[in-house]
Amino acid sequence: MLSPLAERLPKAGAVLRSNWLFSVVLLAAVLLRVIVMLGFRGPFWFNDSYDYLAIANDPFPHPLRPSGYGVFLGALKPFHSLALVMLLHHGAIVGLAVAGYRMLVRDFDVRRVWAALAVTPLLLDSYQITLEHLLLSDTLFTVLVFGAMLALAKPGATGWRRAALVGALLGLAVVTRTVGAPLFLPVALYLLVRRTRWPAHVALAAAFLLPVGGYAVWFQQEHGRFAMTGTDGVFLWGRTAAFADCETFAPPPDLARFCPRGEKGERLASSHQIWHEDSPLGWTSGEAFDEATNKDAQRFALWAIRNQPGEYAEVVAYDFFVRTFSWNRSQYPTIGTEARYHFPTKPTERYPDMPVLGAGNRQSVVDEYSRDAGRLHIVDPYAGWMRGYQERVRVPGTVLGGILLVGAAGIVWRRARARTALFWTSAVTLLAVPPVTVDFDYRYVLPAMPFACFAAAMAWGRRVPSDPSRGTPVEAREAEPEAEAART
Repeated sequence: MLSPLAERLPKAGAVLRSNWLFSVVLLAAVLLRVIVMLGFRGPFWFNDSYDYLAIANDPFPHPLRPSGYGVFLGALKPFHSLALVMLLHHGAIVGLAVAGYRMLVRDFDVRRVWAALAVTPLLLDSYQITLEHLLLSDTLFTVLVFGAMLALAKPGATGWRRAALVGALLGLAVVTRTVGAPLFLPVALYLLVRRTRWPAHVALAAAFLLPVGGYAVWFQQEHGRFAMTGTDGVFLWGRTAAFADCETFAPPPDLARFCPRGEKGERLASSHQIWHEDSPLGWTSGEAFDEATNKDAQRFALWAIRNQPGEYAEVVAYDFFVRTFSWNRSQYPTIGTEARYHFPTKPTERYPDMPVLGAGNRQSVVDEYSRDAGRLHIVDPYAGWMRGYQERVRVPGTVLGGILLVGAAGIVWRRARARTALFWTSAVTLLAVPPVTVDFDYRYVLPAMPFACFAAAMAWGRRVPSDPSRGTPVEAREAEPEAEAART
C-alpha cells in the first residue's frame, strides 16, 4: 500500500502543473520577501511610525490619525519584535494573493493565466514589497478592505452573517485609515443590486458602525469631539492651500491668518504645507492641532472651494489623472517622502531627537516596544539585489490606468456582473478620495492595485461556457433564485 504522502505527491504535482504560472509567481514572491528580510534587518521608518508605536505602548485615540494600526501593534507587543511585524506584513499580502487567486479560479471561473496575472502586481511589484516593510498602516488596511470585498463577492446568497463579516472588516479598515469609509457606499449598492433581503443590510450597517462608532466614542471621551480624528479640517485646508487666492478673494477677517504662503504655482505640496515650520496652522512636532484650529481650517477650506470651484477641480483632476497615471514617479510630495518608498542604502544609526505625541521621544517609544531597538541593519548582497530589482520591476501608473480601462470596457461591453463593478468602483474610490480630501501620495495608490486587476480579470478572463445559453458557471449560479437568502 502506498503511504499517505506517496498518494498525495501525484495530486500535488497535478495541482502545480495546472497552476504553473501562479506557482512560479508565488515562488518568486516568497523568495523576494525572504531576501528583503535577510537584506534589511529591521523595519523602514516613516514619520507616522513612531506615533503608531506610542499607541501600541499605551493605547489612546490619536488626534492626528486613527489608532487602529497602533492597537494592532499593541497586540503584538508581548513579542517585542519589529521583525515579527514585518514578517506578518509580508505573509499577509502573500496569503491575500493566494486566497484571491483561489477565488478567481474556483468561484469566479476565471482562467488560470488571467487569475495569475491579476495577483502578479500584488506579489511582485517592488514598491508594494517596500510598503510591506514600512512600519505603516497600509498593509493592514489593504488586507482588511480587500478581504471584505472577497467575502462579499464570493458566490452564493449574501445572508446576514456574511454581510456582518463584511461590515466588521470595513469598520476595522476605517479605524485603520479613514479613506476606507467611502467604500461602504459601493458595498451597500452591491447588496441593493443583488436584491438581498433587509436583514443583510441591517447586519452590514450594524457591524460597520460598531467599530467606527465605538472608536468615535473613545475619541470623544479623550478629546471632547465625536469623530475619528481631529484633523479633517486641517487636511482639507492643505488640499485648498494649493490654489487658495486671498488677494483676488478676501477671506472672512477671522480666517485671514489661514491664507497659504507663497505664490500659486510655487507653493509646497498640499500635504507638506500642513507640517511645514512656516505653515499658517502653526503645527509643532509632538503636539496636536487644537479643536479651534481644525474647525477654522475647515471653514477656510470650504470658503476657498466655494470661491474657486474650478481651481479646486483642476488640482484634484491633476493629482488623479496625471500624478496617479504617469509612467515615471516624481519626487512628490517631497524628496524625503518619496525616497522612503525605495529600498534604503544607509542603516538606522540613531533616531531624530524629536518628541512623539502622547509619549516621550522617538528613541524612547522604539526602545519600549522592541528589544532590538528597531534599528535597521543593511546586509549585502541581499540589499543590493533588492535595490537592483526595484530599478527594473514595478507597475507604472500608466499601466494601472490601462488596467482600469480594461475593467471599465468589460463592464460596458462584456455585460459583466455586479461583482466586476464592485471591484472596479472600489479601486477608483481608493484612488480618488486622497486627491479630493488631502493630497496625492504614491503609497495611496498601491491598495487600489489588486481591485483594478481583479476587475479586469473578472470582466475578460472567464472561461468559455459549454452551454452559451447558460453563461459561465458563475453567471449561471447568479441567475438562480437566491433561495438561501430567503431562508436567512
